Amino acid sequence: MSIFDDIKGKAEELIGSHGDQVKDGIEKVGDFVDDKTGGKFADQVDGAQKAAGDYVDGQNAAGQ
Repeated sequence: MSIFDDIKGKAEELIGSHGDQVKDGIEKVGDFVDDKTGGKFADQVDGAQKAAGDYVDGQNAAGQ
């Protein structure tokens, strides 16, 4: 098992038990990046936030 498999497994465990908190963190990080870049990359940040949030939702649905 590689270190990446171990990290992936730990991330999936975190998402499964704290999905709402992870999504909140994703939003906060995106807002921080928007603030620091003056919104210059707002479209890209919003897309990344949506993709990450959708991934968390998918992991939560798969774990139920």
